[in-house]
Amino acid sequence: MSDLATTGVSDSSLVDPAVSRLQELIRIPTMSRLDETETMWAEFDRFIEALPVLYPAMHAVLSREIVAGHSMLYRWPGAATGDPTVLMAHYDVVPATPDGWSHPPFDATLVGSGASQSICGRGTLDDKGALVAILEAVEAQVVAGFRPAHDIYLSFGHNEETTGAGASAIVDLLASRDIRPALVIDEGGAVVENIFPGVSKPIAVVGVSEKGITSVTLTVNQQGGHASTPPRMTATVRLARAITRLNARRFPAQLTATNYEMIETLGAHSSQPLRFVFERARAFTLPLAALLGRLGDETSAMVRTTAAVTQLSGAQAANALPEQARAVVNVRIAQGSSVAAMLRHVRRAIRDPLVLIEAEHPNEPSAVSPTTGSAWDLVVASIEATYPGTIVTPYVMLGASDSRHFTRVSDFVYRFSPFQMSGDERGTLHAVNERIRVSTFLAGIEFYRRVIAAR
Repeated sequence: MSDLATTGVSDSSLVDPAVSRLQELIRIPTMSRLDETETMWAEFDRFIEALPVLYPAMHAVLSREIVAGHSMLYRWPGAATGDPTVLMAHYDVVPATPDGWSHPPFDATLVGSGASQSICGRGTLDDKGALVAILEAVEAQVVAGFRPAHDIYLSFGHNEETTGAGASAIVDLLASRDIRPALVIDEGGAVVENIFPGVSKPIAVVGVSEKGITSVTLTVNQQGGHASTPPRMTATVRLARAITRLNARRFPAQLTATNYEMIETLGAHSSQPLRFVFERARAFTLPLAALLGRLGDETSAMVRTTAAVTQLSGAQAANALPEQARAVVNVRIAQGSSVAAMLRHVRRAIRDPLVLIEAEHPNEPSAVSPTTGSAWDLVVASIEATYPGTIVTPYVMLGASDSRHFTRVSDFVYRFSPFQMSGDERGTLHAVNERIRVSTFLAGIEFYRRVIAAR
C-alpha cells in the first residue's frame, strides 16, 4: 500500500506540537482567486484570528498591522537602531478540490512513518510550511527571552498566488517609513538532489533574483457565422497557427553572471570530465548553454525565457464560428532580457499582423542580490548548519514571489525555502498530493532560529 494511502501516526500524543499547529493552519482553506469576489474572505479572517491563539508569546512582544485588508506585518523591536531583517511567507494557497488527492487537500493528514512521514495538504510546501516554521522559530526565541539586536519584521502576504498586491502594499508602508532592510528571506529554492550533472551531494539553491513574469494575450477578431460554412482560415485556426509558430521558435539560451556562478560552484563538486568543463564555464559558453537547454525542463528554464499557453477561448456555441479567439501565454522572462525584447521575439515568431499581441501586468526580471557580504554569508551559514554537507549556490528563481516587491527597498533579497525536497515532492507544488516531510519541516524551524539568533 502507498505511503500516501496510510497514516503513520495512530496516537495524536506522539505528534510534535509544531506539526499539530501546522496541521491546524493547513485546515483553514485560504484559497486566493484572481476574481476576488469569489474569495472566501472569512477563511482568511479565521487564519488571522488563529495566530495569537497558537503563538501567544510572540503576540505579546511583537506588534501586528493588517495591511491591504488581509496581509500581516509584524515588528519585533530590536535592542538598538539599525537596518532590520524581514522574514517573509504567504498564507494564501492555490485552489484545490479533493479530486485526485489520496487524502482531502485541507485535512492535513499525516501519512507514512519514520523518516518518510509527511503532512499531506494544500499549502504544506507553498507556503504555509515556511510561514509556520517562521512562527515556531520566533515563538521559541521569545519564550527563551531572546531579543534581536535590530528590528525583525515578519511579512505575510495574502494574495501572492494572484497579484501580490498585499506584499506590494507592505513595501509601500516600509518605504513611507524610510525602512531599508539589511536582509530579506522569502520562499524560493530548496535543498534538492540530482539537478546538476555529476553532482551527488545535496544542493541548496538560493534565489538571488527571479525571472520577470508577464501574461501575453494573442487575440484574433474575425467575422463569425454558422459553423456549417466555415472559411478556410477561421479565427481559431489563425490563433492555432500563431501558437504553433511561437512554440516552434524557442527563446534563445544564454548564460548570465548568476548562471556562471552556479555552474562554477557546482562544477567544483562534479565528477570528471564534467568538472574540467564546469570550472571553466566562461570558456565553454555556447556548448554549456546548449547542454543546459536540453538536460530537462528545469535546466532549460534556467537559461532562457519560457512561454506556455495556459488559457484558450473561442466561440460560445459548438455550432458557431468564433468572432474572437484568444489565448493567454504565461511568459517568464530571463535575466538579461526584458518585456520589450520578449515581445519582439513573440511578434517575429508569429509573423501575422491579424494576431493582436499584448502584454498584461508586465514585470521585468528583478535585480540581482550580491553573493558576498554579511547578508549572503548568514544565509549560507544557516543552511550549512541546518543541512551539513550541502552545497550552497545562487540561482535565478524560475517562479515569481512576493519578494520581487521588496527589491524596491532592499538590495539583499534572497529566495530560499529551508526544506529538503525530492523531485517527486517538488512536482506536487500547485498539484495533487502536495506534502512536506515532518523531518524537513522541523529542520526549517531550526534554519529560521539560526537566522534570528544572528540578527
